[in-house]
Amino acid sequence: MIRFLIFLILAYAAFRVVKAVVWPKEKIIRGPDGGVIDEMVQDPYCKTYIPKREAVRKIIGGETYSFCSEECAKKFESQKGS
Repeated sequence: MIRFLIFLILAYAAFRVVKAVVWPKEKIIRGPDGGVIDEMVQDPYCKTYIPKREAVRKIIGGETYSFCSEECAKKFESQKGS
């Protein structure tokens, strides 16, 4: 029984590590009542978080990215192209 519990704890820890690495980094801002105000997304170039509704969206290489500005989008696209 103890082995099973240890296995479950290790499996959960591994899941959290994989989730943090693989899935896109998004945060959710909640209001005082617990409702969602806006989802935050991370700019892949400068690594800052911006509200999803204000992000500059670009499709690069078949994937959609969210940027804080056109400047970051252009820099990322030129970096990605090299």
